[in-house]
Amino acid sequence: MSTTIETNPLLDRLPPHLKQYIKPQNYEEYTPINQAVWRYVMRKNVDYLAKVAHESYLDGLRQTGISIDQIPSMYGMNRILKEIGWAAVAVDGFIPPNAFMEFQAYKVLVIASDIRQLENIEYTPAPDIIHEGAGHAPIIASPDYAEYLRRFGEIGAKAISSAHDMDMYEAVRKLSILKESPPPSPLPKGEETLTPAQEEYLDTIRKAEKHVEELQHKKVEPSEIALIRNLHWWTVEYGLIGTVEDPKIYGAGLLSSIGESAWCMTDKVVKLPYSIEAIYKEFDITKPQPQLYVTPDFAYLMKVLEEFASTMAVRKGGWRGLKKLIESKQIGTIELSTGLQVSGVFTRMIQNEDNDVIYFETEGPTALAYREKELIGHGTARHLNGFRSPLGKLKGINLSIENMGPRDLQAYNFYDGKPISFEFESGITVNGLNVTGMRNLNGKLMLIQFTDCTVCYKDEILFSPDMGDFDMALGQEILSAFAGAADYLSFKLEEHVISTTTIKSDISEQEEQLLALYQEVRNSRESGSISKERLSHIFKDVSTHHPTDWLLSLEIYELVYEDNSATSTALSTGFAKAVLEHLITLKETRPEIAHLIENGIELIKN
Repeated sequence: MSTTIETNPLLDRLPPHLKQYIKPQNYEEYTPINQAVWRYVMRKNVDYLAKVAHESYLDGLRQTGISIDQIPSMYGMNRILKEIGWAAVAVDGFIPPNAFMEFQAYKVLVIASDIRQLENIEYTPAPDIIHEGAGHAPIIASPDYAEYLRRFGEIGAKAISSAHDMDMYEAVRKLSILKESPPPSPLPKGEETLTPAQEEYLDTIRKAEKHVEELQHKKVEPSEIALIRNLHWWTVEYGLIGTVEDPKIYGAGLLSSIGESAWCMTDKVVKLPYSIEAIYKEFDITKPQPQLYVTPDFAYLMKVLEEFASTMAVRKGGWRGLKKLIESKQIGTIELSTGLQVSGVFTRMIQNEDNDVIYFETEGPTALAYREKELIGHGTARHLNGFRSPLGKLKGINLSIENMGPRDLQAYNFYDGKPISFEFESGITVNGLNVTGMRNLNGKLMLIQFTDCTVCYKDEILFSPDMGDFDMALGQEILSAFAGAADYLSFKLEEHVISTTTIKSDISEQEEQLLALYQEVRNSRESGSISKERLSHIFKDVSTHHPTDWLLSLEIYELVYEDNSATSTALSTGFAKAVLEHLITLKETRPEIAHLIENGIELIKN
């Protein structure tokens, strides 16, 4: 497979704070067993999903270049996705929710490049390339759905999170990695005693599960990101489309799970009409879902999304929006009625009896912007120690400061280079030397600079001359509040340190031998030159030295069965029968994978 990087213009547009999550796909690290797992899942999915998936699924596989026989290369996907206006990047498992959403806003699919273990072939709680590549990618070939995904990312990237959200993200990421990590040695299937290493492995998973469960049951008010994450889960990940009586699958989590895609079609899974109420339905990422939501069409998804967006601080602003930012303890932005945007970590607000915000503060580096572009001279270097400002109208003056023209300013003694004292309706007083002002594109004042300035409220000094120059933001109200900076270039890129990384295990000598056998069978199928004698030796080797492995025997049976025609030799016919008998024995000794073997045999026969 070519390793030439195919460029995609969308990737060049990504800001630095998103590019830090991108990692090489390292295609050469996929083992022959990984390739066999991909092939089994894709063959089973395409066979089954052709009947139950949304009509755009199979066409999307063709349009996005997703191969049934081999794991897709990120470079090849980008070359093809470019034709439908999207791109793809590889990441390491889960990334923070806001970053995930923002990638979508840029029309970039985030693909966890690892692939599930053979033991988790039906379902894995960890995002992997089967889930992302074979689940998300095909459906974006539908223009309506692709626009919903982009718009969802645009809105979700502005959603305000909480400290609890980040704790939950880290806990779920850790649990998903642990569950997908290989045990120190194969776990016993029966009543055998566990080794200390195996017991420690299982105990670590149990503790991680308990931590996730504790966080899930912690009584906290759901943040915007928590609510919109629920919408994402019940649509993008686990959505059904059509009618409750006759639904079709479009959610990536279902499209990529050979177990749950069948389970969800049974009466054991409750089907509910999709509505805004889905924001309040929590989910457990580690288990199959007990209920799913059915949307009548993709256009209805957009309707519900906009209904939710109308409740968010990005549109509502006000004291509630600022309160959410203060509680998040992360960089956020408020936009005032003049268009001035203040980005930083908000720590305080003062309200009047009508709950209007009359004063706000940030701490640490803060930047001012207008229309998502930092104001010249008002970056974090100037506002290194935070920013604070009163808001509202002046006492006894009907005309707000932002609407004053040059003559109005003179009439109220706002002279550059002249001392001035004034009081807001809230009771906040400002005394200082007026230096200059800054207007927006509509001519409204949005910032006034003072020196030797004192700002007071009741008996409290909010700003004093020893704190430097005072830049006063103008605006009667907060129109919008959202997560992140208005201009992402305002803040120094802080590398996101992930507390847990995907666990890679050392490969034993016995596993190396099994991988070599898988590779040889794969080469035989791809080349079309099949030596029955050699396949017979491989089968004898795997059944003798790797007696619990079932997928390689199934691949051998596929090669032999395809050649098991009327002209087949006695060797071929007898060989196919021996392989089939071995698979039947495995079904009996390993009942937990009996249905996987049976499904594989049915695929071969059909």
